[in-house]
Amino acid sequence: MNKRLGMVLLVLVTGLLSAVGQEVIRVACVGNSITFGTGIKDREHDSYPMVLGRLLGKGYEVRNFGIAARTLMNKGDRPYMNEQIYRDALAYNPNIVTIKLGTNDTKPQNWQYNESFKDDLRELVKSFQDLPTHPAVYLCLPIPCRQPQWGINDSTIVVGVIPYIRQVAREMHLPVIDLHTAFLPYVHLLPDNVHPNKDGASLIAHVLCDRLLKDVRHDKRVTRQPRFFYNKKKDARSHKGNTASRNSRLSARRQR
Repeated sequence: MNKRLGMVLLVLVTGLLSAVGQEVIRVACVGNSITFGTGIKDREHDSYPMVLGRLLGKGYEVRNFGIAARTLMNKGDRPYMNEQIYRDALAYNPNIVTIKLGTNDTKPQNWQYNESFKDDLRELVKSFQDLPTHPAVYLCLPIPCRQPQWGINDSTIVVGVIPYIRQVAREMHLPVIDLHTAFLPYVHLLPDNVHPNKDGASLIAHVLCDRLLKDVRHDKRVTRQPRFFYNKKKDARSHKGNTASRNSRLSARRQR
């Protein structure tokens, strides 16, 4: 009897130690210059992947795998999957992947190959799904383009890129994060019409954090609640100041 009790206790203790010493949840943010943080003075601190890492907090590690001007399509002028940073993202063996590509694909020289968009997106997703970690892959709808710039245009995003992403998401049973709709009231946070400023990056990070934590809250590895969520009814600038902090704390309490 004592021997059996000892074995049971050993199993319980081993399980508890395993739970306490579990790995950090690795999040890879795949994307273009918007992910990279182009136009943000301190992008190492204020790009949306870096803000997302702070919002998720302890137990998560977020890395920025964004690179400027890259396309999802392999026939585009600068394909993401041709880059070393893509191979770095795979080598990172993430547990969660967010993919935010498609903006540069709307340029005329790239969109002429739009028939390959869905196949290339499937290829990109599959390359992550086949990793040993079998990560959860989220497809992000591109944020709006306020006015046509460098060949990038919102009309092609809306009638072309977004329907393609949604179709692939349905086929592959992938979650979609609608950054386009979330950002529409805040296009003034795009000073060059394409790239978000610091507040815009914070807004994206809050939307992502909201969705990720809602999903992983059911995962046994996750034991904490989010400190606060982005309120879509308020301007991203309202996160500043004492009033915003007080509202955030109240929101966090309601989530508990």
